[in-house]
Amino acid sequence: MYKYRVEGGYPIKGRVTASGNKNAALPCLAATVLASAPVTLKNIPEIEDVGVMLDVLRYLGATAESPEAHTWVIDPRGISRSDVPVEFAKKVRASILFAGPLLARFGEATLPPPGGDTIGRRRIDTHLIALQELGARIKVDGFLRFSAPSLEGAKIFLDEASVTGTENAIMAAALAKGTTVLRNAASEPHVQDLCRMLSAMGSRIEGIGSNVLTIHGAKELGGTVFSIGPDFMEIGSFIGLAAVTHGEITIDGIEPEDLPPLKVGFGRLGISWEVQGKSLFVSNIQQMKVSQDLGGQIPKIDDAPWPGFPPDLTSIMTVVATQTEGIALIHEKMFESRMFFVDKLIGMGARIVLCDPHRAVVSGPARLSGADLVSPDVRAGMAMVIAALCAHGHSTIHNVYQIERGYERLTERLKAMGAHIEREADC
Repeated sequence: MYKYRVEGGYPIKGRVTASGNKNAALPCLAATVLASAPVTLKNIPEIEDVGVMLDVLRYLGATAESPEAHTWVIDPRGISRSDVPVEFAKKVRASILFAGPLLARFGEATLPPPGGDTIGRRRIDTHLIALQELGARIKVDGFLRFSAPSLEGAKIFLDEASVTGTENAIMAAALAKGTTVLRNAASEPHVQDLCRMLSAMGSRIEGIGSNVLTIHGAKELGGTVFSIGPDFMEIGSFIGLAAVTHGEITIDGIEPEDLPPLKVGFGRLGISWEVQGKSLFVSNIQQMKVSQDLGGQIPKIDDAPWPGFPPDLTSIMTVVATQTEGIALIHEKMFESRMFFVDKLIGMGARIVLCDPHRAVVSGPARLSGADLVSPDVRAGMAMVIAALCAHGHSTIHNVYQIERGYERLTERLKAMGAHIEREADC
């Protein structure tokens, strides 16, 4: 176990390259199970969750080799197992993404309930309903046991726009007989990446980027070379960090089309940036003032399925709001425990009223002081790092495994931009 020791009060300055999108890498790794030849994936982030997914692939019988940094060559031809071990599943929620491909390839799959972040109830009903519509029989006895002599294309309306539920349905439908029409599908950039990868493998998918997908089942999918897009969650985290430390950074390797939802949320807190090609520049001159709604009403920053504001950034925005002038309501609609980390921010000096599990009213700017903190999940952990870097004094952050599940070489990259942060053994 490791911890971070942080000395706050130093502006972040310099240049950083965006990592590959974690939420695209994980389903794309799972999708290699569908291939009949090796698949090369590029721009894969070096994070804990990727390591677990690679361990699952190796357990199943695939080979996984990295000829160079951020590139993995997966050969799935040796896969002979159709079960995911408990020790891997409990580490990462994305283990559920093996259900669709294993079922499509072998006609069966056995998975433990997925683990991952503890941010409240995270239902998997959408996955089960979609796979049942394609012809799967499902037994739940402590494990999730899927079976299907064959999968048949179907017209499916998802009961919620679940990202991983959509991805499982897409992967299963890619080898199903006939055509599947998927309505109320998630359309986030990472879902689009999965669709493009499957298209490169020989699948025919229409409506990529919309909430209606048409997947024409193929008899076989081949290998491909595919590059994952940039992680806009990480980009948003760095934007927030630069703003609250009054820093100035350039983020390279961005995708401008991913940024409009972020621009809306950050804009309400008086934070802006400039985009030139594939680079984004955050100036140290920011308004840092809450933009009131018409009539002087308190504005709301709330998450929603894409292209709404990303739920994974609400923790970051809560910290940013503590450093902006004015009052803002942060409304996290999707996970009922994600906002519970705000008690730690209050202990640091933040002026926050937690209205209920989903809503917090933040009044800023507030002077934050260093504190002893524990990371509860990936995004709240990064929010704590940001709070510690803009606070006065020293902070210690424990359980940083949770943070490193989603942020590549974080301390190394932050130190290169002037952050006073050290990673140490936590005895």
